[in-house]
Amino acid sequence: MNVDADSDQSPLPIDIVSVIETVLRTEGHAVLQLADAALAQTAALESACRLIHTRCGDGLPGRLVVTGVGKAGHIARKLAATFASTGTPSLFLHPAEGRHGDLGMVQTADVVLALSNSGSSEEIVALLPTLKHIGCRVLALTGKMDSVLGRHADITLTIGDVTEACPLGLAPSTSTTVMLALGDALALTVQRMRAFTPEQYARYHPGGALGRKLMTCAEAMRSGTRVPAVQPGTAVLTCLKAITSARAGSVLVVDQEKRLLGIFTDGDLRRALAAQADAGAVLAAPVETHATMPCRSVRGDDLVQTALRLYAEKKINELPVVDSEGRLLGLLDVQDLVDRGFEIGR
Repeated sequence: MNVDADSDQSPLPIDIVSVIETVLRTEGHAVLQLADAALAQTAALESACRLIHTRCGDGLPGRLVVTGVGKAGHIARKLAATFASTGTPSLFLHPAEGRHGDLGMVQTADVVLALSNSGSSEEIVALLPTLKHIGCRVLALTGKMDSVLGRHADITLTIGDVTEACPLGLAPSTSTTVMLALGDALALTVQRMRAFTPEQYARYHPGGALGRKLMTCAEAMRSGTRVPAVQPGTAVLTCLKAITSARAGSVLVVDQEKRLLGIFTDGDLRRALAAQADAGAVLAAPVETHATMPCRSVRGDDLVQTALRLYAEKKINELPVVDSEGRLLGLLDVQDLVDRGFEIGR
C-alpha cells in the first residue's frame, strides 16, 4: 500500500483494522444466525413469498409497496428496486408522505412490506389503520414479533434480537444489514418462483454494460428502409444503389417470401471485379452470381453476444437477422454495435 508523504502519521488512539474487522464479523455473524434460524419461521417465509408471487407480477393486479423510516427506509428503497428489477412491480412509500396523501398510491390488491426493527416506529404504526381500511395485505419485517407492527401485520417475519455493530449500540448497523439480507432473500426467492429469464431481466436493464450483455439481436438490429433487400436476379449495379441509399455495407438476397438466401457485400464486389476484367459485365450480372449464398445469420431472439462471437470468429462486419422460419427481420452492422458500446474481439 502506498501512503501519501503528506498524510498524518501520528499514532492513532484505536486499531482501525481491528475495529473494521469487528464490525464485519458482527454483521456477518448476524446474517449467518438468521440463516440458521430460518427453519423457525418456515411457515411465515413461505406464506410471504407465495403472497408476493401470486399478487404482484406481470399481468397481476397488485404491486409490492415497501415502506420504512430512517435507516430502515433506505433499506426499503433498495429492496423496492431489487424486487422491481427481478419481476415484481414494486415502489417505495415514505411513511410520512403516506400520511399526507401518498397512501393514494396503495390499492386493495397490493402487498405492503413494512420495515421496522423496533416494530413501533410511529410513522409506520400510524399507517396500519388506513392500510387495513384499504384492504391490502401487510407483511412486517421486524426485530420484535410482539411489537405493534408484528401483531397487526398479516404475516410477520423477524430478524431476531441482533447486536448493533455501532460501538454505542445505537446506530442501526447490524439490524439494517440483516433486514437487507432477508429482503434480498425474499426477492430472489420470488424471482426463482417466477422462473424469471435472462431475457426478462434484460427488459428492465436496457442501459449500461448489463443491458448490452443481455440485449437480443432483434433489439439491436437495423430494420425497415435501413436494410436493403433484393431478389436474386437483381443487377449488381441496382444493388449498389440500394446499398448507398440505405447507407449500409451490403445488400441481402431474399426470395419472394422474404426468406434469406444470401448476402452481397463490398468485399464480394471487390473480389468479382478482381476476377473479371470487364467491370461492366460484373455490374450488369444478377447479384446471385457474385453473392455469398447461403450466408451466416442469427435469430432475432439470439443474444447480441452470439453475433459478437461470429464477428470475431469469421471476420465479418454484417449479419442478417432472421425469424424461426428464415425470413428476414433486419441486419446487424458491426459499426452500429461499436457505437452502442459493444466490444468486438478480432
